[in-house]
Amino acid sequence: MNLLKRPSPDALLPVARPAKVPRTSQQRVDGQNSSPSQYEALAARWKDCGMQSLALLKETIAVGVTTLFGGEDVVLGWLGYKERLEMLERRESLAPSPSLVDLRQAQGSGSSRRYSMPEPPSSGFLERALRNAQATLKSPKPPPPFSPNLDQLRHWKLARDDEIEQRLRPKRKPLPASLPREDDAAVDVLMSKRGVISKCVREQVSDKDLSRLRPGQWLNDELINFYGQLILSRSEDSKENPRATGSKNGRLKPLNAHYFNTFFWSKLKNEGYEKARLAKWTKKIDIFSKDVILIPINHNNAHWTGAAINFRHKRIESYDSMNMDRSQVFKYLRSYLDAEHRNKKKKPFDFTGWQDYTFEDTPQQENGYDCGVFTCQFLESLSRGEQSFAFTQADMGYLRRRMVWEIGHARLREDT
Repeated sequence: MNLLKRPSPDALLPVARPAKVPRTSQQRVDGQNSSPSQYEALAARWKDCGMQSLALLKETIAVGVTTLFGGEDVVLGWLGYKERLEMLERRESLAPSPSLVDLRQAQGSGSSRRYSMPEPPSSGFLERALRNAQATLKSPKPPPPFSPNLDQLRHWKLARDDEIEQRLRPKRKPLPASLPREDDAAVDVLMSKRGVISKCVREQVSDKDLSRLRPGQWLNDELINFYGQLILSRSEDSKENPRATGSKNGRLKPLNAHYFNTFFWSKLKNEGYEKARLAKWTKKIDIFSKDVILIPINHNNAHWTGAAINFRHKRIESYDSMNMDRSQVFKYLRSYLDAEHRNKKKKPFDFTGWQDYTFEDTPQQENGYDCGVFTCQFLESLSRGEQSFAFTQADMGYLRRRMVWEIGHARLREDT
């Protein structure tokens, strides 16, 4: 038995369709094959039978499509075609896997006709079509399209702007109003002590120095240098100094930072790199391998500000709680970078891509004595890679007592 018998050429030809009689546009418009009286009679019969008669449905199709399409075979053919598609979809969904098809049985069953005359729809299909039509008519009307007014558009725009701002500058959790009760009591004990209160590496703080952390007092070099040493020790004691940011208790991990004490700026400005012998300050470290260099600056013995050489972002940064012009800070730190690079790397420093940077939302002081506290908090935040600051003038009372606790225990707190 030859399963691969080639079909005859005639079997491949499509079955011829009967030619349609052309219709004129006048026939389509005027509807000469039907009259208004026919439609009125059909409407009355639909009302009487309650849309349940299949024979009436066929008669309506015959009258209507004759007017619209020139014959009922068009619509009936379309309905029959749709019914066949539904049957094929159901058959395909229930059919076994193609790998289980008996090829000999498929060959023996004869080839299916690809081209065929449209068959009239069955009564079952017409019943389903009638039910679907009834369900559509009884379903609720769709709501009208929404057209926002001007106030709604403005509200959405503001909400979108707030969302973008939140992504760029996420709002921080506010600082607490006070330390925990036990720690706050420890601060009172530290403030009552006399003599040397605490030591950290080469830095130490006495009771006279610590008293400057009381409200309304200026911070001196000893306090700021001790706090800077705490920042440096934390960076050095960290098991790893990742350049990628991470977080712990909502605070970023310490960067690979270096801290210059308060005398660095005065020597650089008043004596210069060579005369002040600043090359010896970095004899055992390579500042160009650090993430950030932190520098407290005293301006004319009247005001404290913070500065940073940020190698991660290629920026020379200045943070001033009085928002003064600090162009000299950028000038001197650029000269230091170049001189240090010539001394250690034997070539000029490449400033390509570097910028002088001031943060437009730098917290501002509202009195004449909190600049030292602002400066210490600037440097501490920068040592963790913060791009903004969570404190304001309203937090100075809490931060002063917090600094007393940190200096007294010779370590920085890791809570917010």
